[in-house]
Amino acid sequence: MYLKHPAGHLLHSLGEDIRGDLELWRGEDMAEFLPSPVGGNPGDLMPVASATTGEAVFLCIPDNPSSPWRVVVQEFDSPAWTLYEMTFSEWLLAYLKGRDVTLCSRNFAPDGPFFEFLP
Repeated sequence: MYLKHPAGHLLHSLGEDIRGDLELWRGEDMAEFLPSPVGGNPGDLMPVASATTGEAVFLCIPDNPSSPWRVVVQEFDSPAWTLYEMTFSEWLLAYLKGRDVTLCSRNFAPDGPFFEFLP
């Protein structure tokens, strides 16, 4: 699972990465199988992480400020997706604890998650 650090850096910009990911998904054929459009508006899905197995993790932007954020995981080459009725922090904690909150990324990290610096 690849999750980018939110801090600004000379070589990396989370804002630019998100804009690039939004453009990629807006042109992706598999986006038509997602439960909502990809974008930055209420009800849209915003890509936030990916996996070497091809899974994409999205945040579902709430329709109103009092609604909770939810997580959608989609297998990139398949119309299969799963909605998790939990916040991203709850989802990430479940992933780090080894719970099955992805479609197949556990097959590639049987010993659990690890940190790797990316230049």
